[in-house]
Amino acid sequence: MRVLVTRPEDDTTALARLLGEHGIDAMIEPLLVIEHAPPAAFGLEGVQAVLMTSANGARAFAASTERRDLAVFAVGDATARAAAEAGFTTIENAAGDVGALAELVKERLDPGAGGLVHAAASEVAGALGDALRASGFAYRREILYRARQTTAFSQAAHRALRDHALDGALFFSPRTAQTFVSLVLDGRLCECCEVMVAFCLSAAVAGELAALPWRAVRIARRPNQGSLVSLVEDMAGNRTGGRWDDS
Repeated sequence: MRVLVTRPEDDTTALARLLGEHGIDAMIEPLLVIEHAPPAAFGLEGVQAVLMTSANGARAFAASTERRDLAVFAVGDATARAAAEAGFTTIENAAGDVGALAELVKERLDPGAGGLVHAAASEVAGALGDALRASGFAYRREILYRARQTTAFSQAAHRALRDHALDGALFFSPRTAQTFVSLVLDGRLCECCEVMVAFCLSAAVAGELAALPWRAVRIARRPNQGSLVSLVEDMAGNRTGGRWDDS
């Protein structure tokens, strides 16, 4: 089984290795390019915790300050792992989406103990700030990176899609899904999707892919990488002799 992995480059190495351990060949095709903003001076006085909603946010925050003493509240496993790799030691993992992160913050932190800084991209999905402000927290979003959409498939990916050489594709964000749809439509590659399964981190991601004629669309039970990989593994187990078995 061969799948297209559309995550930004820094997030793909461990994922490709994990898929390979289960006999799944990963073709790396980042559809978003992460660009860190120049390190800016932003105040951290009176801040009790940093909110990180992506591994890229963890890396960007680490590049912007030498502070490692602040508590980190991470949205999921990949983000928590990136924070740990960057040297943070006090890490709470919501193991879910921004809704789960907001609930974890409200459960563990006191609004009167200090403010919250969200290490964020220039475009943010979800309503984390609104949820926390409604509970009395002082929330501040710091834009530390942006995710730039690619404007074309690589030659290798275009050829693989054109030749129906891919069994599926993994999508982790609505914006990545939007980019894929745009490139497929521009390249007149819609037919490639008829033999592919779209593996989606969430229903919001799947919704962005509805314009394409997928063989099937599958949504992870939980919005994390482990759940999505398990979904791919399960589908791979139903593929025998070069054909899918839907029984």
